[in-house]
Amino acid sequence: MIDILDLHTHTIVSGHAYNTLYEMVHAAAAKGVRLLGVTEHAPRIPGACHPFYFINFKVVPRQIEGVRLLLGCELNIVDYEGRLDLEPRYQKGLDLGIASIHEPCYTCGTTAQNTAAYLCAMKNPIVQIIGHPDDGRFPVDYETLVCAAKEHHVLLELNNSSLAPGCNRKDSRKNMASMLEYCQKYRVPVILDSDAHCEVDVGNHRYLHQLLEEISFPEELVVNDSLEKAAAFLPSLQKLLDLGGSRDA
Repeated sequence: MIDILDLHTHTIVSGHAYNTLYEMVHAAAAKGVRLLGVTEHAPRIPGACHPFYFINFKVVPRQIEGVRLLLGCELNIVDYEGRLDLEPRYQKGLDLGIASIHEPCYTCGTTAQNTAAYLCAMKNPIVQIIGHPDDGRFPVDYETLVCAAKEHHVLLELNNSSLAPGCNRKDSRKNMASMLEYCQKYRVPVILDSDAHCEVDVGNHRYLHQLLEEISFPEELVVNDSLEKAAAFLPSLQKLLDLGGSRDA
């Protein structure tokens, strides 16, 4: 399948990644990625940047080396009410918001509580993507999750890192397959993301491609093949396309 975007990546700003913003963009350009999202970890992740980082995105070009760029945040869901760990005043400058559950920031509840946490986060307009909801350490009701994603017009992420050897997420492949079954049933689109913390993984969705091929998941429900399909869920991308990109650097 055509795959021209990767919207979940991290730089050294996140505290446990290994390349700069421009190194990640350069890798994207070399690999034919046309749209790159750089989504640094929000403050509750140990070593992450100060919230001030997220209010100065205006100084960064939105097109570099021919790659369109979205600058955002991987926000931490911190409780069963879906609260996020970046204050609203710092959310205003984000091009993109991914809401995820991470072990250091969230205490696992029941399946109902974990599902409610995701559903409440989806109601926040800053959230366009739910990040790696495949982690079996935080069990969820996938049918309810998928139906809520459709209702709130939010993309569910398939995270390549979850399937990589050594990842500490639990039962990710089984959980992705379950989620995709409901996505196909209810016609809910998904997005493939690398969750790259090093330039070598930018645009790397190979484990996800293998899974989608194995289960014969319909390509029309994957937004990675078209900027326009992705833009239907991402107002900042639609604005960028309407402007014809931004100044290059």
